[in-house]
Amino acid sequence: MKYLYIPIFCALVACGSTETEKPKNIQWSKEKSSDFGKELAIEEELDIKLFLAQHKDWKTVKTGTGLQYWIYENGSGDSAVSGRVAMVNFKISLLDGTTCYETEKDELEKFIVDHSEIETGVQEGIKKMRVGDKAKFVMPSHLAHGLVGDMNKIPPLNPIVVDIYLKELR
Repeated sequence: MKYLYIPIFCALVACGSTETEKPKNIQWSKEKSSDFGKELAIEEELDIKLFLAQHKDWKTVKTGTGLQYWIYENGSGDSAVSGRVAMVNFKISLLDGTTCYETEKDELEKFIVDHSEIETGVQEGIKKMRVGDKAKFVMPSHLAHGLVGDMNKIPPLNPIVVDIYLKELR
């Protein structure tokens, strides 16, 4: 008979009232948002450093914004300046090598330097180029597609690599 009491006792203890944990009330602030942004930036910077360590032959120059650029083939034409129409071939990839976008070999994409919706990093980098230059830009997400990505092929918070050829300026 005493063996019958053990399961009943266990059932009563298991069914007793237990306190459920209440979700924590997190107070978000500008400071916490800023700290979160800094953590993301540090993480991206490490990812970019690791990427560039695997591409030691890329002699990149880092700008104050975080853009890393390398002009690997020099042209001899005019310099790209604000207001000019740049005609380019390009390939955009993620750091893992996944190609997101690419112009066809004989296709040219055009945009107005500093006056179009092209990525901020491309706008900055193109002004370092001359007609005929080929360059690689490694851009942190804040210079590319930021917090939301491009809603298509580039995920949120992803640095990108742009291989670009400045064919002509108009």
